[in-house]
Amino acid sequence: MVQRVAVIGAGISGLTSIKACLDEGLEPTCFESSHDIGGLWRFKDDPEPGRANIYFSVIINSSKERMAFSDFPPPAHFPNNMHHSEMLQYLRLYAQAFKLLQHICFQTTVVSVRQRPDFAETGQWEVETEKAEGQRETRVFDAVLVCTGHFTRPHLPLGDFPGIESFEGRYFHSWDYRNSEGMQWKRVVVIGIGSSGGDIAVDISRVAEKVYLATRSGAWVVSRVGQGGLPVDMLGTSRMNMMLQKLCPSWSARMLEKKVNKVFDHGLYGLKPKHGIFAQNAVVSDDLPARIIAGRVQVKPNVKEFCGSSVVFADGSIIDKVDVVVFATGYNYSFPFLPPALQAKSGYRLRLYMHVFPPALAQPTLAVVGFVHGLGSITPLAEMQARWATRVFKGLTVLPSQEKMQEEIDKDTEIMHERYACSERTPVQVDYVPYLDSVAEQVGVRPNILWLLIKDPRLALQVFLGPCTSYQYRLTGPGQWAGAREAILTQWERVLQPFRTRALPEPETRSPKQSIVVIFSGAVLLCCFFYNKHCHSFSFPLTFSKS
Repeated sequence: MVQRVAVIGAGISGLTSIKACLDEGLEPTCFESSHDIGGLWRFKDDPEPGRANIYFSVIINSSKERMAFSDFPPPAHFPNNMHHSEMLQYLRLYAQAFKLLQHICFQTTVVSVRQRPDFAETGQWEVETEKAEGQRETRVFDAVLVCTGHFTRPHLPLGDFPGIESFEGRYFHSWDYRNSEGMQWKRVVVIGIGSSGGDIAVDISRVAEKVYLATRSGAWVVSRVGQGGLPVDMLGTSRMNMMLQKLCPSWSARMLEKKVNKVFDHGLYGLKPKHGIFAQNAVVSDDLPARIIAGRVQVKPNVKEFCGSSVVFADGSIIDKVDVVVFATGYNYSFPFLPPALQAKSGYRLRLYMHVFPPALAQPTLAVVGFVHGLGSITPLAEMQARWATRVFKGLTVLPSQEKMQEEIDKDTEIMHERYACSERTPVQVDYVPYLDSVAEQVGVRPNILWLLIKDPRLALQVFLGPCTSYQYRLTGPGQWAGAREAILTQWERVLQPFRTRALPEPETRSPKQSIVVIFSGAVLLCCFFYNKHCHSFSFPLTFSKS
C-alpha cells in the first residue's frame, strides 16, 4: 500500500503535489535543491546552474484568476497580471495556508531514483539525495512525483551560427539575463521570439541604441489587456467558446487572427508567422508593437553568420558594430536522476500516458507533474495531474493496460504533431480546457453542467458562459471544496478590485427583462446538452488563453 511519497522540486508543481498527497492521506517528503520554494518564480540575483531563472521585469502572462490553485483564490487586491515577486508571495501564502513547508527538505538534491529489486511486487523506489555539504543518503519511498519543470538547461545552438567563435562582442543565453544594466547605448541583437525574446528585446530597448529582434519563423503577438481593459484571458475563454471552436475550428482561428491583426498588422510589422494562431503559443507582450513603431526594436530575419562585430542576416542585410547578442533559443529538458528506460520519447515528448504516467512500469507508482504546455497557466494543469496521480497511487483510480496506454500515447502524439508546431524546445502541447476535463474525469471532478443547470442555474451559467477557472473542478467529487461556488461567483469582483484606486460615481444599471432571461436560459440548456454530448475529447483547439 502506498503511503510514503517522494516529491522532487518545490515550485508550483511540487507545492501542489505535496498538497495533493496530504489531501489523500499520504506522507509526502519534498526534496528541493535550493534554499527556498518558488522554482521558476523565485528571482535570483546570480544565476544558479541547474535551476530555472527569470529576469527582473517578468510579469506573469496569465491573469491571477486563470492561474489560481482551485481551492485558493488570490487576494482580491493583487494585480491581475502579477510581477514575479507577487507571484512568489502567492505561492508563499499557499504553502503557509496548507502547511506545506514542514514537508520540504531544502538544499537537498535528488541524485538518482531507482526501482527496488522487489519493485514488481511492492512498487517501491530508492531515492538517493545529496545535501549541500555533500552528505548522501538513500531512502525508500512507495511512490515518486517528479516536479522539476523544463526550464533548467539552456539551449545554446552556437553550431548553427558560423563565425560566432570570432564575434568581437559579448553573447549569452536569455537564462543569464537579469536586467538591462550595461546595455546603455549598445547595439543588441536578440535571437528568438518566444515570450522571453520579446520581453528582453523590449526591456533592453529602453536603454540601448537599437535592438534587432531576429526571428526565423515569426510569431503571433497578443496583449495581456483585452476589450474594455480587462484581462484578455478572462474573455472568450468559456466552455461555450470551446464548443463553438469545435464546430468551426478553421473559422475560429481565422476570426482570432483577424482580431489580433486589427490591433496591429503582423505582416506590416514583419512578425507574421507561417503557422496558425492555435498551432503555437503566442508571444504575450503589451509593449513590443509600441517599441517597433517607435523604432527602438527592429524585426529581422534569422541570423546567417557572424563576421567580427558584424551580424549577417538571412536576407543579406548586415548590422555592423554589434555589442551584445542574446540567445533566446529555449531550453532542453532533462531528468538526469531517472533511469534511461523512463526517459523514452514519442516524437519530441516523453513517452507518458496523458503526459503523466510512464506506461511500462509494473506498478504505477511514479508520475511526472507539470511537464506539459497549453494555451494557459501551468498551475491548474499541474494541480489536476497531481490530484490524479495521488489517487492512482492509492488505488482509487485504475490506469488502462500497458498496451492501451501505448496506443493512446502514439495516437495522441500523432494528433499533437499534426495540430501544433512541436519541436525539441516545445515538445508537449495540449488543448487546455479539454485536457483539464479529461484528467478531471479520471479524478471524478469534471463539472456536470446539465446537472448544475437544474440544481443551481446561476452557477451553471457562470460555469458554461464565464471564463473556465480552476474552481470549477472543486464543485463536486473527491477534494470537493465548500468555497468553490462562491469563488466562481465572485471571480469578477477579484478582477475588478485592483483597478479601484480612484473612487468614481457608480453608473446606473438596469436589470434585463425576465422574458429575455428565460429565452437565454433555454438556449444555454441546448448548448449544455450539446457540450456534454460532444465535447469530451481533449484533441480540439480552443480559445486563446496564454500562460
